[in-house]
Amino acid sequence: MVAEERTEIAPVLEAHGIFKRYGRVTALNGVEFEAYPREIVALIGDNGAGKSTLIKILSGAIRPDEGTIVLDGQTVEFHTPRDARDAGIETVYQDLALAQDLDVATNLFLGREVVLPGLLGMLEFLNRKAMRTQAAQYLRQLRVTIQNPRQTVDTLSGGQRQSVAVARAVFWGKHILILDEPTAALGVAQSTMVLELIQRVRDQGLTVVFISHNMPHVFEVADRMIVLRHGQRVGTLFPKEASMEQAVSLMTGALGTDSRTA
Repeated sequence: MVAEERTEIAPVLEAHGIFKRYGRVTALNGVEFEAYPREIVALIGDNGAGKSTLIKILSGAIRPDEGTIVLDGQTVEFHTPRDARDAGIETVYQDLALAQDLDVATNLFLGREVVLPGLLGMLEFLNRKAMRTQAAQYLRQLRVTIQNPRQTVDTLSGGQRQSVAVARAVFWGKHILILDEPTAALGVAQSTMVLELIQRVRDQGLTVVFISHNMPHVFEVADRMIVLRHGQRVGTLFPKEASMEQAVSLMTGALGTDSRTA
């Protein structure tokens, strides 16, 4: 995608003038961010660039010292991760937050369980059959290869676990899916599975914010890349136009600030 294709489209998520300080350390220094509808936007940068801090602010885990967040054209404030989730922003961190000893279906509904109707529901008896049926249908829709939604998570491969975490986020997310290093601990085949899932999620209408150190993976799936360095946004690159060398040069400071920086 080229810059001209975005001029008439409003971002679904924006962040303006974001500052975050920890004592004398400035983690984010006036960062600007935008994500467009049906886009995979990669957030890249070296260690300490501010990527994790920014996504924690966008997902409600921490609050900025200064700056504003705009969702669907409306200024919003997230005091907790639940605020962001209620607004339609789902985040999958590296630890996945899956319950290893519970089955796949239960994990998809974790914290949002379906209860039985009537008195049993008032007593919080779970409707496991309904959850398993919905889980199986949804996993098939996303083409996530799980033999049985009754499988416990600890029996799954790394790629399958990551896929379950992504599927859960997509199942409940309305607007934005934030993925923090989704392929970091995976092999080649498992990474391919997850990257294909990310593209399917985008094609089904969600916006994906993709944080990764893996440049080949970024160039494979991202529509656009925002580059952070030392807490500042230093460039915007488009994989179809840029090279990995340019991306790394921006990340390390060898290239200088990119002219497309917002």
